[in-house]
Amino acid sequence: MSNAIVRTQAMSETTGRIAKGVFLVVACGLVVIPFVGIISTSLASPKQITDAGGFVLFPTGIDFSAYRSIFAGGVVTRSLMISLFVTIVGTTLSIVLTAMLGWALSRKGTFGNRFLLLLVLVSLLFNPGLIPGYLVVQQLGLLNSLWAIIIPTSVSAFNVIVVRAFFAALPQEIIDSARMDGASEWGLFRYIAVPLSRAVLSVVGLFYGVGYWNSFFNALLYISDSSKWPLPLVLRTYVVGDTQLGAQALGTPADALPPQASIQMAILVISILPIVVIYPFLQRHFTKAVLTGAVKG
Repeated sequence: MSNAIVRTQAMSETTGRIAKGVFLVVACGLVVIPFVGIISTSLASPKQITDAGGFVLFPTGIDFSAYRSIFAGGVVTRSLMISLFVTIVGTTLSIVLTAMLGWALSRKGTFGNRFLLLLVLVSLLFNPGLIPGYLVVQQLGLLNSLWAIIIPTSVSAFNVIVVRAFFAALPQEIIDSARMDGASEWGLFRYIAVPLSRAVLSVVGLFYGVGYWNSFFNALLYISDSSKWPLPLVLRTYVVGDTQLGAQALGTPADALPPQASIQMAILVISILPIVVIYPFLQRHFTKAVLTGAVKG
């Protein structure tokens, strides 16, 4: 009787592992196959794209005509540099402001602590709306400036609350010990709080970086000068299907462009590739930051 129960449990565990394996394979396939199709279609020949109906999973050859068309006019290259500037400067500014505000709100003796925290919570719950935001940017003289993309989104209330909670959870013994050694409030923040919070700041920085890299609506709203458009706004001109407008943005005659599907997939590859390349390096720093920031007893 006991042997039968053991065999039944073993078969049940084996079935469960097989089911989990099948589920993981299917889930991975649903994620990987679209990416493979995007890259393959961007590299396929025009004839193969036409024969396949616009989506190629396994190209018979490699054709870089879509990428050559995108970078031929120099418009995409300029917009790529603009997006890099916005992402690097904006992420750096956002991390600094978020860390400083989170530290100030985590200190109970800070002047106006409760009032400032209330303002942060109110901004998290209530959105001022499109028109007031536009009027503020206009009054600050930021229209047609790259700072119109950076400043309005430089501080996220959600990220501030996350960082504040992490700072508030730091062991008070470390803070008291540093104070006894003569550390000032700035010294506590710079030499104690920031080194111990590299993990959470890395995660917050990734959130900010992805947001700035994909910034589209603010650029569409505040920047009318096409020479200052970031990458998503420039590449959108062809993704929406407007061939003439896309040809003008890409600097190539419409009749000389590769198939629209090839251009669209190449655009998606260019937009996704930087984040895909950077993320593994950030993941490595996440692990290192967690080990560095660990509090050992």
